[in-house]
Amino acid sequence: MRRPRVVPALLLLLGVLLLPGCGSAPAPQADDGAIRFASYDFVENQVLAEVYAEGVRRAGLPVSVQHGIGTREVVLPALEQGVVDVVVDYLGTALDFVDPGRPTAPGQPQDLHAALAGVLGPREVSVLDAAPAEDQNGFVVRAAFAEQHGVHRLSDLAPIAAGLAFGGPPECPERRYCLPGLRDVYGLRFAAVRPMPSRAATVEALLSGEVDVGLLETTDARLADAPLVLLDDDRSLQPHENVVPFVRTAVLDRAGQQLRTALDAVSARLTDADLVRLNRLVVLDGRTPAQAAALWWDGR
Repeated sequence: MRRPRVVPALLLLLGVLLLPGCGSAPAPQADDGAIRFASYDFVENQVLAEVYAEGVRRAGLPVSVQHGIGTREVVLPALEQGVVDVVVDYLGTALDFVDPGRPTAPGQPQDLHAALAGVLGPREVSVLDAAPAEDQNGFVVRAAFAEQHGVHRLSDLAPIAAGLAFGGPPECPERRYCLPGLRDVYGLRFAAVRPMPSRAATVEALLSGEVDVGLLETTDARLADAPLVLLDDDRSLQPHENVVPFVRTAVLDRAGQQLRTALDAVSARLTDADLVRLNRLVVLDGRTPAQAAALWWDGR
């Protein structure tokens, strides 16, 4: 569900590692031994990378952070190939990506976690403790639209979807928990689907009437700031999406218990309210992801 943004140096390196016959190439290490965090190309994940990286930094380990590398199609292969060391992800969507043949996602967070560990463990990626904090795909309409049409649940869209425009990230038509799920679980087929370059663009398109339904995450701070209504997922399309760090097993072995303890301690603290606040600090208050993370750590 995320929009790709190219970081040439990283993608060039990843391309070399993925060439036929190069699968056994040694994983590159940062010159200073830093643990390399990489984020996806949306604000919340960039902030989370900074939050977890700061936890590791405060534990006395060197870190570096590379932001906005792209979608899972780029970042998770980079993790498996040793181009990066730590990625912060979300349980349900990550499992769907790494095990696409699975018919349904397990129901509870602990079951999702176990399934992820079972898939990623043989790939030399360790799945650490998941946080209480959870951020699911959310589907949003204008408040005036909701009132006019009596729409409060996703199932309420079924009689009118054929006349509506949908706006979401470019990868939405291929993601199980976006348009395919809306079609299969709710029977929603929209008149038009417009790719949105960012969540800010989705909000603008909703408010201008360019689209009628848009995808935003459930922890998006703009939901409390704009006249928008988050529709209830009344048929439980979305899986649990607790925040969870993935770490290359070789890096965990090299860094020892210090790294695992630092990352697990961050997960233990992180709540839904924290995600909303961190998003607000960047999206509405103009802080950088690093500044937002520092404020969270300082308790302000």
